[in-house]
Amino acid sequence: MVELQHTPLFELHGELGAKMVEFAGYSMPVQYPLGVMKEHLHCRAEAGLFDVSHMGQVVLRGADAAARLESLLPQDVIGLKEGRQRYGFFTNDDGGIEDDLMFANRGDHMLLVVNAACKDADVQRLKAGLEPDVSVELLVDRALLALQGPEAAAALAALNPEVAEMRFMDVLTVDLAGAECWVSRSGYTGEDGYEISVPSEAAEVLARALLSDERVEPIGLGARDSLRLEAGLCLYGHDIDDATTPVEAALTWGIQKVRRAGGDREGNFPGAPVVLGELAKGAARKRVGLAPEGRAPMREGVELFASEEGGEAVGRVTSGAFGPTLGRPMAMGYVPADLSAEGTTLYGDVRGKRLPVTVAKLPFVAANFKR
Repeated sequence: MVELQHTPLFELHGELGAKMVEFAGYSMPVQYPLGVMKEHLHCRAEAGLFDVSHMGQVVLRGADAAARLESLLPQDVIGLKEGRQRYGFFTNDDGGIEDDLMFANRGDHMLLVVNAACKDADVQRLKAGLEPDVSVELLVDRALLALQGPEAAAALAALNPEVAEMRFMDVLTVDLAGAECWVSRSGYTGEDGYEISVPSEAAEVLARALLSDERVEPIGLGARDSLRLEAGLCLYGHDIDDATTPVEAALTWGIQKVRRAGGDREGNFPGAPVVLGELAKGAARKRVGLAPEGRAPMREGVELFASEEGGEAVGRVTSGAFGPTLGRPMAMGYVPADLSAEGTTLYGDVRGKRLPVTVAKLPFVAANFKR
């Protein structure tokens, strides 16, 4: 048995009564005494605090860091202004997504936040592609917190009013509870909010300061999953992976014009011929929202069929849960392009019985970002 790693807030989670589970090699809180349903609804109504310290924070330093990073992913890195952040993904030679990430221009360096399960592979990919001209450092002395919800700005501004003026995807260095923090106005719930990189030794003090606000409750992985699914956001290793292209995954909004056909810096990233070809002609399959009938969720792995009886499976559910905000089940999955139109009826095989499910518009719950 491999010993699970702990985040700097591990002891605080125990004090708060969290139920801990293994996730990406870490012992992480899946829920607190409030329970997943109430945690989810509290985040939608007020503000929730998430420990996401298991994710990888990577610093790139070098005069050509932006240009070199741009050779590894299909996003506009060179054009990203200082103090701004962008969503991106590493691709492989087949156009598959090796990981999705956030990257920020912090002036004298680039800061990347990558998925926990992929961070070691990502660091090796970055070192192979960028060193020695650009240094690659996986930070081990910083925690990462996410404060999400309509009251997040007010709660964080109580510690430093500067954060209230930030726009969606802004990045700023501010003092919070006595520590220098790197704050981005972003998150993965569809709500307004912030992600806060804080020195490990100051993480608990900051978390306690935020939790002392009556608007803020601790939120676990259970509610984080249902929140991101309502927001139509992909979970790496489930909705996207190294065999899924950005076009199939309906993530083409994340590829800026300058990197597309006819753009000033067209292509020149792994898998560009595949990705640009699918951008031009379409992909054979597509990630879609799915609305099952009734109250029972269709979970990951449920096979999808075009008819109620007979025939081969045409697709598969990749994420499924009950949506507390929606008051009904929701799912995402992949279906053939010709069956991806909103309103199309399919059938999911649940324990040997085919139940109707309708292709639905994403996101299930509209985003509330501060533009």
